[in-house]
Amino acid sequence: MTRLKLPIGIQTFSKLREDGCYYVDKTPLMLKLVEEGTHYFLSRPRRFGKSLLIDTLAELFAGNEPLFRGLYAHERWDWTRRAPVIRLSFAEGVLHSAEALDQRIHGMLREQMQRLGITTEDDSIVGRFIELIRQAHALNGERVVVLVDEYDKPILDNLTRPEIAREMRDGLRNLYSVIKGQDAHIRFAFLTGVSKFSKVSIFSGLNNLNDITVDAEYSALCGYTEHDLETVFAPEVEGLDRDEIRRWYNGYNWTGESVYNPFDVLLLFQKRQFRPWWFETGTPSFLVEVLTRRHQYVPRLGQQIVLESLLSRFDVDDMPSEALLFQSGYLTIDRAEWTGERYLYHLRYPNLEVRMGLTEQLLYALTARSEETGEHLYRLRQYLAANDFSSLTGAIEALFAGIPSDWYRNNPIAQYEGYYASVFYAAFAALGLDVHPEDASNQGRLDMALRFNAQVYLFEFKVVDREPEGRALEQIKARGYANKYRAEGLPIHLIGVEFSRERRAVVGFEVETLTAGAID
Repeated sequence: MTRLKLPIGIQTFSKLREDGCYYVDKTPLMLKLVEEGTHYFLSRPRRFGKSLLIDTLAELFAGNEPLFRGLYAHERWDWTRRAPVIRLSFAEGVLHSAEALDQRIHGMLREQMQRLGITTEDDSIVGRFIELIRQAHALNGERVVVLVDEYDKPILDNLTRPEIAREMRDGLRNLYSVIKGQDAHIRFAFLTGVSKFSKVSIFSGLNNLNDITVDAEYSALCGYTEHDLETVFAPEVEGLDRDEIRRWYNGYNWTGESVYNPFDVLLLFQKRQFRPWWFETGTPSFLVEVLTRRHQYVPRLGQQIVLESLLSRFDVDDMPSEALLFQSGYLTIDRAEWTGERYLYHLRYPNLEVRMGLTEQLLYALTARSEETGEHLYRLRQYLAANDFSSLTGAIEALFAGIPSDWYRNNPIAQYEGYYASVFYAAFAALGLDVHPEDASNQGRLDMALRFNAQVYLFEFKVVDREPEGRALEQIKARGYANKYRAEGLPIHLIGVEFSRERRAVVGFEVETLTAGAID
């Protein structure tokens, strides 16, 4: 097994091929796209290989045959037929005004016109784009290929400033409207981005785009499959725990084959360490702010059921939390359920990296970013590993006690009961532990189950007016929540946690342990 160069940060197909890097051959799916349609849209999270996909398509249509030797497309593509390719990309830089957007678009159009040998006296964006497409077709005798990378980035960069975001949306709508109008001159069009803005808001009648975001056959168009790791990256996988690679980085799914995050996998192979590489490249501060402001119940984040239409209902003035989480890559599709009339999507966290990273950021938001939060987390795991419940109680009390009183007064999120359970769940999930919130059985729904260190911990939370009342532990026992776990033959710890509504603190932490095989 020969080791090749890792294509870390390389988004240029020619550089990747000429430098002898690993390459996962996606050309079978690219040929399928070309054979079965002409206008496509694909949404995928950041750093998932969209730019490399666009660049590979550009080289394919341009007829750069040497780059594809040894790949699936080489013997199946007509290299004598070369198409003029128009490429627009908003991946670089940040734009903060409509004027800056117009300047960027004009600059890209000028660059494409110079490359293709086209001139025009029209100085409007729409006029120039129309002339670019028409003249490129006329000069080359082949219809044009239009490729747009990160079509939505100018909008996403300004979501915290809705007025600017709307201006960006309107400016981009002006640009993209040309694609529909010039259909007679276009052989193939492909647009990629992170978010799936509604067609009404951004594409303005561009209803001939085939959205393949959740098409099962294209689920693996970006990202690495299990087979890719076993074959292409076999030399790099050697010496690493395959189960851990899956647990950390696999699990992204768009109703078809699951894939690994390519950015994570490549850095893992280089660094030989399991770290949240992808998550660390862009902390979702805007997303965390939105979820906190909307009083999101954190334990339920990773197990949502939504209508198919909800994931497509996304605009500057209408951003459902579920759509934000899904499109940005913090939730993925667990399974699609056909009800007979429409699809329901069951969403989940893709993997350990995302669950740990997002819950940690939410924990910091829920606890006002207390400086001691990190130490509290360390102590929680330490005491849990030792089953030192007395110290564990103190660590949990300290976690809540560290929240400034002013934060409670100024933040309405602390007024709802789910806040306490959200902090509690986020703390254990941020540690990467095997946590199952709202665990259902025929006796009811337990607030949280935790498997750790070959033991089972069952938690029930109550917000009480008097302190303590003992109702939380009593409910676990009365409803027999432990019954479904007895067959595992592990020690089971029943833990009732009570929070004082008035004191905003943990006032009850009762533990009862059932030894393996014990029966009430």
